[in-house]
Amino acid sequence: MRLTKLMLVATLTALVAMSAPWISKSTVHAKADNDTANRLNAAADVVSDMMGAPDKGIPKDLLDKAACVVVVPSVKKAAFVIGAKYGRGFIVCRNKSGRDWSAPGGVRIEGGSFGLQIGGSSTDVVMLLMNQSAIDKLLSSKFTIGADASAAAGPVGRTASAQTDAQLHAQLLTYSRAQGLFAGVSLDGATLRPDDDANKDMYGRTMSNRDIVLTNLQAPSTAARLIAELNKHSSRRVNE
Repeated sequence: MRLTKLMLVATLTALVAMSAPWISKSTVHAKADNDTANRLNAAADVVSDMMGAPDKGIPKDLLDKAACVVVVPSVKKAAFVIGAKYGRGFIVCRNKSGRDWSAPGGVRIEGGSFGLQIGGSSTDVVMLLMNQSAIDKLLSSKFTIGADASAAAGPVGRTASAQTDAQLHAQLLTYSRAQGLFAGVSLDGATLRPDDDANKDMYGRTMSNRDIVLTNLQAPSTAARLIAELNKHSSRRVNE
């Protein structure tokens, strides 16, 4: 009898030990899904805020002309590396018809001291991609702002009438927001690369950003707010 009880305890212990890795993986995967969903909602908040302040945010006429938008909420400053920045966000592009916006692809931004100096240790970053050349380069495996495409700090305000010549000819217009303040900002030297982990969280399989944003792929439900905000403020691209 005692031997039977010992065998039963040993069997149960073995079963628990065998199931532990699966429980751990499941927990980690659920946390990753939640992190991606939270970033999508944060990106939607950034778009809502940047278009909700017409006198201080990104001009609507520039958003209307943009082919793609990159939103990276809460870019962090690494205190242990002087000037280092790191963040995870999303790229969303116009559909082929120029109406409405694509499903989002994940992006990571990394770089040194690239101008996020308007205050605060956490900064939102927004980029407007103005032409196809910039899109093609950004959808490659690695993209460096200022080297792979011309970039300029974007103007803020009700219209884009304050654009300089450099801004008019830039392939990217770049912005940041810290402590509620939007401003054009230089991001030269920062690099962007695909966030494969976020894409797997959103679509359940490994996908390239090119296959996501340049097709009619259905967006995950977690991206509904982000796409709705973009469609609310600029559902159709205006060609110059």
